Parts: sequence; C-alpha cells; structure tokens
Amino acid sequence: MSALTVSGRVWVFGDGLTTDDMYPPDAMKLDLPEAAKQVFYHVRPGWTDLVRPGDFVVAGRNFGLGSSRPVAALLNQLGVAALIAEEFNSLFFRNAVNAGLPAMTVPAATSVFHEGDTAAIDLSTGMWRNETTGVGGAVPVLPELVLEIIASGGVLPRLAEQGYLPAELATVLRSPGVAAAGQGGI
Repeated sequence: MSALTVSGRVWVFGDGLTTDDMYPPDAMKLDLPEAAKQVFYHVRPGWTDLVRPGDFVVAGRNFGLGSSRPVAALLNQLGVAALIAEEFNSLFFRNAVNAGLPAMTVPAATSVFHEGDTAAIDLSTGMWRNETTGVGGAVPVLPELVLEIIASGGVLPRLAEQGYLPAELATVLRSPGVAAAGQGGI
C-alpha cells in the first residue's frame, strides 16, 4: 500500500470536535510521546491505550475546529493511518496534509462507518469503502500537489525530496516531532 491507499480499523467520533478536545491545553507542556497519550482524553478517556498503529479516526462535521495545534503530528505519533470526516476545519485539514496524514471528506461518514469496522481509502482515486459492510463510494480527488505532499510524508520531507532541504534529512523530517514543531507546537 502507498501513503495514498490505506486501510485500518475504525474509531468513530461525533460532530464538533475541536483541537482543544483533541489536544488539551495541559498536555501542551509535555513532550510529544506524553502529549500523544492525551489525545481525545476529555471526550474519550483511555482511547490512546486502545488505538493501534494503522487505525482510522472517523468523525462528523466541524472536525478540528479551533486553534492550529499539532494534532496531526500527535495522531501520527499514535500510528493513526488516516482520517475520515464529514467535514474538516480547513486549517486542521491543512495541518494533516502538512504532517503527511491522509485525510478524506466522506459525506455521512458517521452513518457509514461504525466502531471496529475496517475502512479503506485511496486518495489518488477518491475511492472509499467500508470493508466490513461493503458500502463504498467516491469523492473528488484532492489537487495533485496535496497528494504529492501526503505521499512524501508531509511538506518538509517533500521539500527535501525536491532539493530545497538537505536530502539526507528526509527521514528525520517525516518524524511526528518535526511535524509538530513545524506546526508551532511541542
């Protein structure tokens, strides 16, 4: 699978999750691995003990509303493979892209996916599918530049691949810690 084609177990969250809900202010004083353990703590305590690398977060409308916190980097730290939402806050969506975290807008996502289902997305074609129920569909494909950034693992690794940053830094630049620092956090 490429960075643009991913599948994983689904965790479903509702509407209106803010960056405060995802990354509580008291966690901002912690280093990245400890801060990642606080993701969704106020809305679903203990979730970070259950999430596994390769899992998906599925949410409703207004996902990521709020300040520009490095939530995508924290989700990367936890191993979350992709995000699906009915509607993303545009700043949050761009932070996910910059961190190399695949994200797709799917209408009625919280009705189509249920906790524990297996989701599959292909950003290069806009195809999505609930592998558990067989329900699927297509959404508009993201612009080529956005797909290239995600495929590269984020905006900084893409710049290294293009020669704007030292190529030997590409692997380091894919780390959640660097992504978090690039988003003004941690």
